[in-house]
Amino acid sequence: MEGAPAEGRRGDGVVELVMTCHSGGTLEIYVEPHLPAPVLWIAGATPIAGALAALGTAAGWRVSVFDPVADEDSFAGAERVSNETNLFRVDPGVVPYVVVASQGTWDEEALSGALARDAAYVGLVASPRRAGVVRAWLRDEAGVPDDRLAALRAPAGLDLEAETAEEIAISILAELIQVRRGRAPFVASPGPAARAAGQVASMHIAPVVDDLVLLDPVCSMTVEREHARHLAEHGGVVYAFCSVGCRTRFIKDPAAYLPASVSSAG
Repeated sequence: MEGAPAEGRRGDGVVELVMTCHSGGTLEIYVEPHLPAPVLWIAGATPIAGALAALGTAAGWRVSVFDPVADEDSFAGAERVSNETNLFRVDPGVVPYVVVASQGTWDEEALSGALARDAAYVGLVASPRRAGVVRAWLRDEAGVPDDRLAALRAPAGLDLEAETAEEIAISILAELIQVRRGRAPFVASPGPAARAAGQVASMHIAPVVDDLVLLDPVCSMTVEREHARHLAEHGGVVYAFCSVGCRTRFIKDPAAYLPASVSSAG
């Protein structure tokens, strides 16, 4: 009808719809969306993991903590505390934000699982140097496709010159909020390349054995017996490693990291 009022959207967010009732009048309907809480998965039982879990819970995120030695009492606000280490097989239908804060303990395993599934964000708490080493391992050893690896945020968090565990957690949560609101200046979600499910399934944390060398022969770091999970045997001796990266380098060339007498005996 010529001259009839038109529908439109006002600057204050109100959508005007033309009434079809011949008696005229107006009706205002207020709609407030209730979106599901975002899901945050934290890998690690470190102080940074604890600070992020507490901060994320307070901000309304559904927080789950994963670590072989995670203690529920240490993450009282978390929705779930699990000893699961293969993040690929946890809740297949969920698209989580994943932050790996194990700080070298099982970074590679956690990231392999996270990058092999649908995830809104995958970040690693690490120094730039350590992040580079982990990226190289994921690409060269785990076979993570480039378009999925490109989304890895390492180091995770906005550059706030953070130093304490709480400050680092704030910088990470700020970045997560940026991603959630669509304001992140980077690609946050891993790409659609074929996922290396077989690679993830083959990675596992080995049990501790009694006769164990606790000095990592690759980096010379002493491994705590109760936390020793990356193991390799050579010449009848079982060695513990601080990370899967050190273990991989050792397996490729044990002689490069052992005294000549030990290597020749093996």
